[in-house]
Amino acid sequence: MADADSVRRSKISVLIADDHPIFRTGMRDVIEKDDRYVVVGESENGEDALQKMMDLKPRVAILDIQMPKMTGLAVAQRAEKLSLETNIILLTMLEDKRVFLEAMETGVTGYVLKDSASTEILRAIGVVSEGKHYISPTLSGLLVERKNKAGGQFASLLSKLTPSEIRILRLIADLKSNQEISAEMFISHRTVENHRVNISRKLGLSGTHSLLKFALQNKADLG
Repeated sequence: MADADSVRRSKISVLIADDHPIFRTGMRDVIEKDDRYVVVGESENGEDALQKMMDLKPRVAILDIQMPKMTGLAVAQRAEKLSLETNIILLTMLEDKRVFLEAMETGVTGYVLKDSASTEILRAIGVVSEGKHYISPTLSGLLVERKNKAGGQFASLLSKLTPSEIRILRLIADLKSNQEISAEMFISHRTVENHRVNISRKLGLSGTHSLLKFALQNKADLG
């Protein structure tokens, strides 16, 4: 029979970082009601969160964007430079539109609206722990809103892509991972990567998640 430590190690480990203790307690209660997850640490500021990410190596870290000492975004940027393997979920408020758009340029894979965290966080953890993206529907709407305000020449851009590249762009807009795209299109992981590079080049995109942003902004027009 498995002992308590081995059972704990088999679960997805989570770190919670927020400067409000009541919020952290609420998050811990929600997360640990799910048998798949275990909270291995808590932090009340960004510096401590980064240190715990290095020491505890949690599979997932939930970081509030607004924290003392280091913001959640600064922690995420530092974690990317340090090549930490922790999957990061940033908690943001709806009014932080600029910060959310800036965060899309980091290696963060999860973006959750803080007001919806209690109902979305379990799904978000499950998704990002598999290396996929999770974005709160309301936040995804910000990208579409931004695209609509900017206008654009989407049709002419799309004409630069092959049918396979357009299909891949649709799957990226559905937040599919490279592995899922590979399986669905019966092509190798390397071929998916090459397609992504070519699509970005043809569309004039650069940056960590610029292709994802473009796909989400134009999802409705991709059919």
